[in-house]
Amino acid sequence: HATTGMAEMALLKAIEAGVDGVDTAISSMSATYGHPATEALVATLAGTEHDTGLDILKLENIAAYFREVRKKYHAFEGQLKGYDSRILVAQVPGGMLTNLESQLKQQNAADKLD
Repeated sequence: HATTGMAEMALLKAIEAGVDGVDTAISSMSATYGHPATEALVATLAGTEHDTGLDILKLENIAAYFREVRKKYHAFEGQLKGYDSRILVAQVPGGMLTNLESQLKQQNAADKLD
């Protein structure tokens, strides 16, 4: 998950070390509880020995489509809206964080999470 801002760097280091593949998500569905953005990695690797060959303009069309889709599911999104460096200290896994948010919401105590 991309909750701390470390995932992008981990993917780049893995690619440089010769990994066969990495998981990303289209930008409009990426980050926070999801995977790092595909477009950012494609742009980072463009022109290098690891160039993906993916067309950034086609990826933007896909991202635009999913920006609209995401709006329909806004009520189900977690509270995390960007990176949270406190997770580096507390070492809370992404799945645990979303589960905690869900449980607090069920108990009408979502305001207690910070």
